[in-house]
Amino acid sequence: MRLWRSLFCAFVLLGSIAPARADQPLLADLSSHLIAITTGFVGTSVTLFGATDGPGDIVAIVRGPERDVMVRQKRHLAGLWINALNVTFASAPSYYAIYSNRPLGEVAPANVAALHQMGISNVRLDLRDPQTPADRTTTFRAALVADQRGQGVYAEYTQSVSFLGDRLFRATISFPANVPIGTYLVEVLLVRNGNVVAGQTTPLVVSEIGVNADLNDFAYRFAALYGFAAVAGAVLLGWLSSLPFRNK
Repeated sequence: MRLWRSLFCAFVLLGSIAPARADQPLLADLSSHLIAITTGFVGTSVTLFGATDGPGDIVAIVRGPERDVMVRQKRHLAGLWINALNVTFASAPSYYAIYSNRPLGEVAPANVAALHQMGISNVRLDLRDPQTPADRTTTFRAALVADQRGQGVYAEYTQSVSFLGDRLFRATISFPANVPIGTYLVEVLLVRNGNVVAGQTTPLVVSEIGVNADLNDFAYRFAALYGFAAVAGAVLLGWLSSLPFRNK
């Protein structure tokens, strides 16, 4: 049912692009612009669909909110593991995923891919301290990327965009259970002969709703009271769990 709904939307989109073919070579949208995280959330997906004014390659880049990330290196000293070195990357995307209809190396040359941050290796991870040695930067960047890949929040899905004819395309964008909350940007690029000829950016909001959102809001606004309630609740739970043993 979801597939047919996406196809219907794509055909409607095709009809809307026809009159403006000259100045709108690319038109794309999402099946939903909100991902609601509730209790028991196990991940979800949205459908990207769209139309072009002719043949070409499609690259879709999904970026989550940016934040500073510190990567630490631990060393074993006197039987203990201690933090030895650390590097902070400024404005690193909390989520990055890329989708394309062909392998990225076949879609665009290296300089174009780097310019548009196509692929995890081309994601800009600026250093908080520009004086950091180059070799250390390379090592810590690789560690950060490996960690993000392991968590499923950095990923590449080449050959995942499918075409229906020469102009209609679709892709399923998946999000893991640990997807960070915030406002995402879905950038769709139309590439021809190795050059980006059109682009469109669509927002997507990942937000907690229901009890989870209420608890997080309370904890943020009344941190001291929330901490007191958490400790009191733990003490009460421990006391209640000890009652059966006292009776014995």
